[in-house]
Amino acid sequence: MDFDLTADQQRYREAVSAVCAKFPEPYWQRLDRERRYPEEFVRALTDGGWLSVLIPAEYGGAGLGLVDACLVLEEINASGGNAAACHAQMYTMGALLRHGTAAQKRRYLPDIAAGRLRLQSMAVTEPEAGSDTARITTFAARDGDGYRLNGQKVFTSRVQHSDLLLLLARTRRAEDVTRRTDGMSLFLVDVREAGDAIEVRPMETMVNHETNALFIRDLRLDAGSLIGREGEGFAHLLDGLNAERILIASESIGDARWFVDRAVKHAQDRVVFGRPIGANQGVQFPIARAHMHAQAASLVRWRAASLFDAGRPAGAEANTAKLLASEAAWEAAEMAMTVHGGSGMAVEMGIERKFREARLYLVAPVTNNLVTAYVAEHVLGLPRSY
Repeated sequence: MDFDLTADQQRYREAVSAVCAKFPEPYWQRLDRERRYPEEFVRALTDGGWLSVLIPAEYGGAGLGLVDACLVLEEINASGGNAAACHAQMYTMGALLRHGTAAQKRRYLPDIAAGRLRLQSMAVTEPEAGSDTARITTFAARDGDGYRLNGQKVFTSRVQHSDLLLLLARTRRAEDVTRRTDGMSLFLVDVREAGDAIEVRPMETMVNHETNALFIRDLRLDAGSLIGREGEGFAHLLDGLNAERILIASESIGDARWFVDRAVKHAQDRVVFGRPIGANQGVQFPIARAHMHAQAASLVRWRAASLFDAGRPAGAEANTAKLLASEAAWEAAEMAMTVHGGSGMAVEMGIERKFREARLYLVAPVTNNLVTAYVAEHVLGLPRSY
């Protein structure tokens, strides 16, 4: 297996890095301080076509694979940015691409590819259900030739900066289906037309992630808003979660690269007791280990992305990559904070911002405990533990 990037892929990486170079550390620090969305950065990525790499060429996208999408998100985070501001457009769009009708694709994908529409938000999680998605209670009742939705969602990110919202709701009650995961459906909601039917309440978190609670009251959707088959929304959702896991892993690997690069430079430049601190094994060993663990996670990530692009099962590899990459990023974050000592706490250094951001992926978009349970049950054949 050849792990080298192709000439085109190397150009993609360099081009994304060039875009990121226009948005240096002070830009991200200001956004973090003001709790503001990186509108200018997302526009630059959109104009460059980097958020539409997975959209087929017939709809105006680049028609590339998940491997190429991984390069984009990894490079954003490795350059000091935060791809979470825009990553959802890549994996959320997949539900429309794989399960939407021909009419839905013609209607939405060209405008998404051109940046005239944004699909940056997905509403799945609910306060009482958490990771147990089968327990959601948001309900889409038949109403004439369409649906009427009522319910509540939580941790729905970037909805203020998205024209479209992918929403999972029940179309049959849990007590009326054979399997707990049956009876749920996916809907594509035009947020601009929802009006007062969706109340958005921002949630303040430790990172600048723009996440919200949604209160949905009598939201009317026509039949054309349904993505895929009614009652099979959970299966349609799972179909895209492997891509989500792999892309999130790529962001974590980018974070790990950034922390290691910063730590290496500081360890070389910082002189204490007459020698660079990087000459001490107590400093250099943690840096080297963080680098090696990130490299190992990266290989699993490439394996997962390659399987996904080949249309082969990738659930085990996608979940494994997400866990290993998020843990490698967190190890690198703690290492970089320690190497920088007290100065790592200073906002101007940038370490503390990325430190907070890296912590997120240990628990989201799926907690690593559930990833471990998945591997134990579905890969190793152990009894179900939850």
